[in-house]
Amino acid sequence: MSLFVPDFSQLNVLVIGDLMLDQYWFGPTSRISPEAPVPVVRVQRHESRAGGAANVAVNLNSLGVRTVCSGVVGQDANGAELRELLEAAGISAAFTESSQPTITKLRVLSRNQQLIRLDTEEQLAADASDALVAEAATHISAAQVCVLSDYAKGSLASVGTLIRQCNAAGVPVLVDPKGVDFARYRGATLLTPNLAEFEAVAGVATDDADLVRRARELCEQLDLSALVVTLSERGMLVVSSSGDRILPARARQVFDVTGAGDTVIATLAAGMGAGLDVEAAAGLANLAASLVVAKIGAASVTPLELNLALHEHGEGGRGLLTREQALAVTREARQRGERLVMTNGCFDILHKGHVAYLQEAKARGDRLLVAVNTDESVARLKGPERPINTLEDRMAVLAGLASVDWVVPFAEETPADLIGEILPDVLVKGGDYQADAIAGAKAVLANGGSVEVLRFHEGRSTSAIVNSIRSRDPGTA
Repeated sequence: MSLFVPDFSQLNVLVIGDLMLDQYWFGPTSRISPEAPVPVVRVQRHESRAGGAANVAVNLNSLGVRTVCSGVVGQDANGAELRELLEAAGISAAFTESSQPTITKLRVLSRNQQLIRLDTEEQLAADASDALVAEAATHISAAQVCVLSDYAKGSLASVGTLIRQCNAAGVPVLVDPKGVDFARYRGATLLTPNLAEFEAVAGVATDDADLVRRARELCEQLDLSALVVTLSERGMLVVSSSGDRILPARARQVFDVTGAGDTVIATLAAGMGAGLDVEAAAGLANLAASLVVAKIGAASVTPLELNLALHEHGEGGRGLLTREQALAVTREARQRGERLVMTNGCFDILHKGHVAYLQEAKARGDRLLVAVNTDESVARLKGPERPINTLEDRMAVLAGLASVDWVVPFAEETPADLIGEILPDVLVKGGDYQADAIAGAKAVLANGGSVEVLRFHEGRSTSAIVNSIRSRDPGTA
């Protein structure tokens, strides 16, 4: 399964659930209190973050998703602070206020270790949940995906009503469940329990085959389209109509698992909303979870971090791109401080000269983007009998080379416009061109980049190969 980070910027997601304010106090500890056998922490700094369903919203926002967050807060300073945190990030806070206090969790940490957590919360009254349903209903029709984040605090007491409203509006609804009554979530598109939550409902699995069997039975019982069970250090199980698969965990140093489930469901929702199938979206979510557990507290990840992690694993963010995707990944490459090289050509029948040329081009920087003429533009340049290989085949072969990071098509007479948008650090062309006569060169030079002309390898050309084949068999096209 090849992973790629889609563009999430046009996606609207609604998050409904239990809202929390997470507070963190940080400081060193070097002695034990004389009053009791507990460490003394000298608090040096503190910060507040969005927690619970609000953290799901923050994760979606970090991915570039336009997000509305709906839930219940108290009429207190912590509720006001939570609203400010979300709105400052560009998240729409569609809150319902209650007489109960805003759920707040205070964590005291020293040397990246959590020493104690202090919770302030009360079970929400039924009328608060009813008011939340009414508020959320006004936002469902504008969403492409809805996430229900259940922390068993009472906000989703009427979860069945919300699922039915989403189904009626044709909006996929993903649920992070709690408790042992999963029947409450009947009709949802997808559930994301962890293994303990799943086995508390479906029974303890004896092996992976039994785990899959129990997961499929639960999907049928609850009329779910898919089920994603997070398996901690083993990764996650994905069961859907297209099959089942255990995605192995990505090896990362774990500092804090707080909020990892929020990251998983947020990335799943973003991926599915952007058109990925369940397995591909789960693959991204699995990667995102590996990144977020390496951070302290309820954290989130960005498309830049996901793309960088994919590059580190030698997958995804690599290969066949649309024009928009090429602009996105090259922009992120620059943000990582990488030197971008770009070249272009037909690359109809790949030969030794091409391979050597592309290796030389890649040696000029960190990433190599190859722009490839579409079939129509090749025919205009080379004649109606060309290309021999289709654009899809030519791009696939190029993407398989170790020297090539990305391949993007262009349909114009020259790639000048595309090069002017990408603005590589180095523009490379083969042959006997004058540098300033190369398509796109003026824009690259004006931007402070360089243009290099590499030598052709004598006796190596696609046209020569085609002519040689035809001379041996005149009937060969």
